[in-house]
Amino acid sequence: MTKTNKSSKNISHKNKSKTLTNKRLSYYMSLPYKLEIVKDPDEGGFVSYYPDLPGCISSGDSEQEAAANAQDAKHAWFEAALESKINIKEPSYHELNDYSGQFKLRLPKELHRQLAEQSQAEGISMNQYCVYLLSQNNAIERVLERA
Repeated sequence: MTKTNKSSKNISHKNKSKTLTNKRLSYYMSLPYKLEIVKDPDEGGFVSYYPDLPGCISSGDSEQEAAANAQDAKHAWFEAALESKINIKEPSYHELNDYSGQFKLRLPKELHRQLAEQSQAEGISMNQYCVYLLSQNNAIERVLERA
């Protein structure tokens, strides 16, 4: 009878340990890790990866398939990391509250003059004009990355 109780305690201890691992796995799976999906020019299709999870890479024929496969890869990556007791980095993201929406920019006087004249010709403030130019360039870069 004592042997049975000891055995029950071991099973209970193992289950408790497994539960802690599962909680940790579900915790990490719930964090908002940034997923990057890029077109694969060599093989076709798309490659997906999480910048904060080294080696966590997947692929798919479409962006949707690459995203779904990335979720599976992330789950397997976390399982392996937890089993191997590897330290898992939490997502490196910033809240919008971390940014004021302002920064100081030094530029050549000639460029300053050109921007002032162009914004005046458009009938908007130089600030609005610069935001427009930066947004437009950022959008073009995003489109080119996906092409």
